[in-house]
Amino acid sequence: MSSLNLELSDEQRLLIGNVRRFVREEITPLESELDPDAFELPQPEMERLVGMTREMGMFRMGAPVEDGGGGLDVTTLALLHEEMSQHRAGLYAPCYGAFGGGGIGQLADAKEEVREKYAGRSGFFALSEPSGGSDPARAIRTTAVRDGDDWILNGSKLWISGADSAEFGVVFARTDAAAGRAGITAFIVDTDSPGFEVRRIVHVLRSTGYPTELTLDDVRVPGSNVLGDVGGGFSLANQRLSTGRIPYSAECVGVAVAAQRMAISYSKQRETFGAPLSDRQAIQWMLVENETEIRTSRWLTLAAAQKADAGKPFRFEAAMAKVTSTESAGRVVDRAIQIHGALGVSKDLPLERWYRELRIRRIGEGPTEVQRIIMARDLISGDAVPELPIGA
Repeated sequence: MSSLNLELSDEQRLLIGNVRRFVREEITPLESELDPDAFELPQPEMERLVGMTREMGMFRMGAPVEDGGGGLDVTTLALLHEEMSQHRAGLYAPCYGAFGGGGIGQLADAKEEVREKYAGRSGFFALSEPSGGSDPARAIRTTAVRDGDDWILNGSKLWISGADSAEFGVVFARTDAAAGRAGITAFIVDTDSPGFEVRRIVHVLRSTGYPTELTLDDVRVPGSNVLGDVGGGFSLANQRLSTGRIPYSAECVGVAVAAQRMAISYSKQRETFGAPLSDRQAIQWMLVENETEIRTSRWLTLAAAQKADAGKPFRFEAAMAKVTSTESAGRVVDRAIQIHGALGVSKDLPLERWYRELRIRRIGEGPTEVQRIIMARDLISGDAVPELPIGA
């Protein structure tokens, strides 16, 4: 993309340096005392780290300034998420949430008094259902029916991360059965509402930090908790998912960077048949392939971020970044495991956990196949026109 700017500002360099030091000096040492599959820190440590990020002025950097956040642009957030993910639990919970979340993105579409009420509180995003998650226009069967000024929600949600510890969630429900995509509405739902239940924890590939299945049985939601317009939930979900795929991709790049760093270091230390592994051409080529994939993924991720910041359509770029980063990071970590040999699959190192987490990443935030469908549609329709029309 001709407009891609890879020069960092002084502020970006400062923020990146702060996050890098925080990961290496605060997070990594703590992990040596934790179970290899831990996904949260002891409460005293968590409070201490949150206090540090608040003092640094870096807590909830992605949240809007009016909601008490840092209001950082998408490009800077992508750069920081690449740094935040470079530790054992980085793909599940970058820095264990010590920097806070950006909040549920759709809160920007809530009424001011509602936004003030929920800003800073822990939330979840509930789109997917047992009937499917990749085509919500058809798969959503959770319903919302008007009752005076309120809405009554009934249905279930599946694969919902964080609902078992959150205070509220953004729940998507069908408000018009005949309207297709235009019949889906987003609601803020309090987790202590009568009829709301975390039905079960769903065990998946990772060892901890599982998603959940939710049920909503006549859950009453005030009309003020509708996000955006009635019937506008599908576009809100698309916007949130497209934007979220950018830091999601950056985190995969970050883990790949960490794995590559480990592979290079180990290849120079480990000797076989009288020479270090780094002298072997097979190993050298693996490292070069890693670096090529890392740089390609980073380039695509920043290209998507900069288009988003410029207010240009970026759905195609975000989808491409997500596909490329998740798949290539998996290959990078796989090569790093191979270079480390038996040590690579042991829990002495974070590589085996990253390997499992990256397999999940090819499904989360929209499966690879769905991203390719998105890209194909934009290519065929002409919406994915490059800014530099090479070969036109």
